This record gives sequence, C-alpha cells and structure tokens, in this order.
Amino acid sequence: MSHPFDILSPDLVIDAVESLGYLSDARILALNSYENRVYQVGIEGEQPLIAKFYRPGRWSEAAIREEHTFSYELVEHEVPLVAPLKRDGETLFEHGGFRFALFPRRGGRAPEPGNLDQLYRLGQLLGRLHAIGASRPFQHRERLDVQNFGHASLDTLLSGGFIPKSLLPAYESVARDLLKRLDTLFESTPYTAIRVHGDCHPGNLLYRDETFHMVDLDDCRTAPAVQDLWMMLAGDRQERLSQLSELMDGYQQFHDFAPRELALIEGLRSLRLLHYSAWLARRWDDPAFPKSFSWFGTERYWGDQILMLREQLSALQEEPLRLF
Repeated sequence: MSHPFDILSPDLVIDAVESLGYLSDARILALNSYENRVYQVGIEGEQPLIAKFYRPGRWSEAAIREEHTFSYELVEHEVPLVAPLKRDGETLFEHGGFRFALFPRRGGRAPEPGNLDQLYRLGQLLGRLHAIGASRPFQHRERLDVQNFGHASLDTLLSGGFIPKSLLPAYESVARDLLKRLDTLFESTPYTAIRVHGDCHPGNLLYRDETFHMVDLDDCRTAPAVQDLWMMLAGDRQERLSQLSELMDGYQQFHDFAPRELALIEGLRSLRLLHYSAWLARRWDDPAFPKSFSWFGTERYWGDQILMLREQLSALQEEPLRLF
C-alpha cells in the first residue's frame, strides 16, 4: 500500500530547501521523527538547516500557521524556543505536494532526571511559556480532553484488530473502567485550559550554554497547564514531591499555578497511554510504523498495556501530589 511520504525522496527534500534560495551541499540526514518527516540538510558555506515536512492530512493549514504564530509570540517575549525560519515574512511553504518549514539547527542535551537545579530553571521556562499561553486562546488547534484522547482512542483500538483476541476482553474492561474514572475526574476538577506545548517530555527540552530551550511545538494544543509539568517528574512519591517543589518555585515567578490541577496528573498520564496506542494504530498504513514498532499487536505489548492501565486505576485512587 502506498503512502504519501513514499514520494518524499532526498531529491525532493533538497529541491524544496533550494526553492527558498538556499544552496544545498547535497548532504542530507533523516532525523528520528515518525509523525512528520524531519531532515538535516547541509547548506553550502553555512550551518545545516532542519527541514520539517508535515504529515499530509494531519493538521489544517490554519492549525500549522497557528503553531508558527505561537512560536513567534514566545520568541518575541524572549522565551527560548527554536522557531521556524522566515523567508519574505513567510514560515510555511509548499513543494511537491508537501507543506514544510525550515528551522535553525540547535544542539543540546536533555534534562537530567531528578536534577533539582535544572528543574528550577525548567519551572521558570514553563512559567514564561504559560504566561504567554494564557494570554489568548487557540482558534484552530485541538483541545486535550477525555473524549478525544480517551474515548476516541479506545474506539480506534477496538475497531482496528490490533489487540489479540485472547486479551481483548481484559483490555476493553480495564480501559472502560479507567475512562469512567477519568470522566468523573475531569468533570469534578476545576481547571483553566490554556495554550501549552502539549508534548513537553525531556526530549523536547535541550540544555546548552547554561540555558534550556524548547523544540517541537507540533503538538501544541489547549490543555490544563499541568500537562506541560507532569512529565518533568520521576521516581517515587517523595522524590516527585521535592522535584515538584523546585519546579513550582521557578514556575510561579512568572505565572500562577492552581494547585488543584495536580489532581489531574494521573488522569493525564492515563490519557497519554491510551492515545499512544491509538496513535500507532492510526499510523499503521505508514510503512515506517510496522518497521519501527514491530512489537505493536503482540500479546506481550497488550499484556503490558493491561497492567499499566490497571496501575493507573490504582494511582487514581491515591492522594494527589500536593504543594507545601
């Protein structure tokens, strides 16, 4: 079965970059990206550029432009972020049937898990991001909620034929129990949905020259602020409490945080688990996915998923983290 990305050849990538007036040295390196296709492209006499080709049909043009507008809003307020390059005032381009954007190449390393000094700085960065994010709403980006990340994900999985028949009843049962709990949790927990990064895991935060900067706003969306915070926390409850304290000390210098949102952490983790499996199912017609995620559909994968969803049911019964 053919897929739109099948025609995205190295020549097409180079032609797209050169269509904007750059001269490539023909060196091209595919980077680790599945949702879109991302390449490092060598440029004669200059630093290489990063070329990102958006997955056809995923986001509307208006939604992509809103991502770029948000990026520049953050940059204008001196939030360290790798924003798309402008050519003649434009950031989104088209070549060979693909929408694409160019970015400067930035190096760096991911945060160290549990490093309290780094967590304080990350808190400052996220507080600055959210102060801007709360200033106006998205018009075209998706909202993170139980319906689209939870119920819609389960519908995809139950209709896709990926879950082994032997495990289907157990998976469906625990997922439905979990979704019932999540519906109640999100309905009973007041929160303010703002513009957030949306996929703020450590791999999207790079540390260099004593500064963190953010990359990849591809998943930016409307969500509770805590969506960008919970993935910074790791370890047992006591470790997470001390990490949260540092994160919040930095964060609240720039933006107020509503502590009641902490009750949503395990709910958001649960939604991420369901959504990840559904994402793999929805992308299975892309040849890169069966090749890279060959374990999807195996009994072991789905057995592990059942265990993780059961653990989430237990976690949702525990006392949420608290600020002291």
